[in-house]
Amino acid sequence: MGKDKVILEIRAGAGGDEAAIFAADLARMYQRYAASRLWRFEILDYSQTTLSGYKTLVAEIAGDDVFQSLKNESGVHRVQRIPKTEKSGRVHTSTASVAVLPEVETKEVEIMSQDLEISFFRSSGPGGQNVNKVETAVRILHKPTGLVVSSQVERSQSANKEKALAILRAKLFEQKKIEEQQKIGGLRKEQIGSAERAEKIRTYNFPEDRVTDHRLGKKFHNIEKILGGDLNQIIKTFLKSRT
Repeated sequence: MGKDKVILEIRAGAGGDEAAIFAADLARMYQRYAASRLWRFEILDYSQTTLSGYKTLVAEIAGDDVFQSLKNESGVHRVQRIPKTEKSGRVHTSTASVAVLPEVETKEVEIMSQDLEISFFRSSGPGGQNVNKVETAVRILHKPTGLVVSSQVERSQSANKEKALAILRAKLFEQKKIEEQQKIGGLRKEQIGSAERAEKIRTYNFPEDRVTDHRLGKKFHNIEKILGGDLNQIIKTFLKSRT
């Protein structure tokens, strides 16, 4: 137990614009939960849609017992609700995937400079508008694995490069763990999954005002409060089930 950092990655899955809006809802939920725990929540990279949704969002969260509290959030989250643009009142099902990766020390993952292809670009705001006239945002390709990471929120190239490398180390560390588990026969899928509707760890059902965690086999009510950042009941139930 103690202070630590995690990389939070949220990706819109099946469901088009509604999935992107749901990804933004999840990002806001974790940001508000972090604030309630007095954790630092810093967005490192994002890709937005015109409807204020997120195609992807990457953030760093730091504070007491962050990984222990959030590690069970990894997986595919599903929402069932009537979109604001739906005229016939039909309930839509959309997904977004969440990965929570512990941030690792530089010495734990060796990254060779010759394995990196680094490029710079202008950071962008909502709707793709350029908010920076200088190319301070950084994109890094890790050539041996094909992993691509980026950071665009800092004001300098060097700061964004450090943030992007932190994301890359976390992903490489997770990939290494998965490979080791597969070698000893544990065929665990990557946390992020494929974000298909069938691959779900939790369902947010608006018509029935219910959040169902399929691993716990439990239902929680007051969906607006939960998406407003009140994750205490779910997280405490998980922690209790693992002791």
